[in-house]
Amino acid sequence: MASLLKNMQDTVAKYANVLSQILKVDVEIVDENLDRIAGTGMFAGRINKNIEHEGYVYKEVIKTGKRKIIKEPGRHKICTNCPKLLKQGYCEETFEMSMPISTGEKVIGVIGFVCFNNEQKEHILHNFDTFAEFLEQISDLISTKAKEEIEKENMLMIIDMLNHIIDKMDQGVIIADEEGKVSSLNSIAKKILEVDSDKNLHIKLRATGNTVINMKEYELIMPKKTYIIAGEEYRILQSNFKYSKVFIFTDINSLKHKIFSATTTKEDMGLKNIIGESSSMKILKSKVKKIAQSSSTVLITGESGTGKELFARAIHMESKRSNNPFVAINCAAVPDTLLESELFGYVKGAFTGADPKGKIGKVEFANTGTLFLDEIGDMPLYLQAKLLRVLEQKEVVRLGSNKPIPVDVRVIAATNKNLEKLIEEGSFREDLYYRLNVLPINIPPLRERKEDIRVLTDYFVRKYTALFKKRVVGFENEVWDFLYKYDWQGNVRELENTVEYMINMLDQNGIISVSLLPQKIRFDLNKHNDLIPLEKMEIDLIKRALDLYGGSVTGKQKAAEALGIGIATLYRKIKKYSLE
Repeated sequence: MASLLKNMQDTVAKYANVLSQILKVDVEIVDENLDRIAGTGMFAGRINKNIEHEGYVYKEVIKTGKRKIIKEPGRHKICTNCPKLLKQGYCEETFEMSMPISTGEKVIGVIGFVCFNNEQKEHILHNFDTFAEFLEQISDLISTKAKEEIEKENMLMIIDMLNHIIDKMDQGVIIADEEGKVSSLNSIAKKILEVDSDKNLHIKLRATGNTVINMKEYELIMPKKTYIIAGEEYRILQSNFKYSKVFIFTDINSLKHKIFSATTTKEDMGLKNIIGESSSMKILKSKVKKIAQSSSTVLITGESGTGKELFARAIHMESKRSNNPFVAINCAAVPDTLLESELFGYVKGAFTGADPKGKIGKVEFANTGTLFLDEIGDMPLYLQAKLLRVLEQKEVVRLGSNKPIPVDVRVIAATNKNLEKLIEEGSFREDLYYRLNVLPINIPPLRERKEDIRVLTDYFVRKYTALFKKRVVGFENEVWDFLYKYDWQGNVRELENTVEYMINMLDQNGIISVSLLPQKIRFDLNKHNDLIPLEKMEIDLIKRALDLYGGSVTGKQKAAEALGIGIATLYRKIKKYSLE
């Protein structure tokens, strides 16, 4: 590896020539490896040669870091082992002086000059203090240049390292001067801006005044295209840099995708997670599969608690948009005064009390994905007109702005109200209804698909026993009679709440009995005055216990314990009911 002085050989040679002309002697400069970097006079023809076997004085200077003056060469103790002296028996030099070149505490080389006659020696000694000071100044100048070289190398290393880091960042990075001329782009920036090179590239940044997740929103203007991005601009004040600004940014759509990847559930909400084996549910699931492949709007109708959002998520997960945002908003849960800004967003200073940074609405957040509008029947008329514009023109306008923003959103709406009746009453737009009702889905209430009650109950039992760390041995038969005959006005949501209540109330015996049912359900069934024989109930319980614990001796012991009876009683009842 070349030494530092070797890397700046031309500069070192200039200083050697200046020194030789002033002192009127032959000058040489060696590096820490004792390679001759520069030389004049008799040394001029021996540049880039190593003087390891003759540079005894230089070795001492490099070792000690101190100046060496030898007034009587050949007689000085440092010259004792000099091969030249031993071979000739005398030294032809009359005077030597060596000065270290240092960067901090490290000696990186030596400047040396030699007198070969008494006239040169007298000239040096006559002006010794002046020449010694000049030699030291030349040494300092070379040291300064060497330090600059070190700083330059370090800067290049840092820049190279930063370029490597920048290129590995998951954000775009642009380095440009005040006029917008780009000097560097990382790979992400090239991808976002759809360019292959930064050559002859000019950009212009204009802050919109809005923010996106605490980052400023900008228009990045290029000769043929304008991009909406979010990021931060940093100014570089050092005048020796070719650039003056660094801009770190993210594509708005990529940013939204990352936000929703981090904030939304990773649970698979596809069709396989919708519980139900009834014929009506099978038909409905088949319809959802077909609908999912389209980009048309969907209107989901059904009573409260039937799982409309679950179906909306299933449509999204089964579609080509499944890796993009699913954004849900309940039109009935947000006050009318806030719903508009929640849906469409607003720009800086749009209205009193607005966030001074502006805000992106749910429609924009759902770009490339799915927007689910629950309880669409509760949306105010004036907002229905703005929603219609989103559906028909595929663009959204923020509050306080007149600039349309293109969006690619699939809308799924849901309601438990009769929209056609609302149209007659004048509280729902007919044109919006037909625009939403392209692909209608109606979810039947639980009372119309009672064959799903058992599978849903079993699912919720598993869910809440795991959550509450409880154990279920079995159900009293009469419980199922209550569950099947109850009307379930709250649909699946009410059934889930009922199971959660029963698991909370469950004793250590693990038997879900009629006494655990909410009073409302028990009272409802008691009106029918239907009774189940105790013997039938007993047989069912014993069967369930044996199924759970097995028919071995140990299993029967555990079954008897769970049922709260003695083992002998259990054997007697097994025989009585011919359960083996």
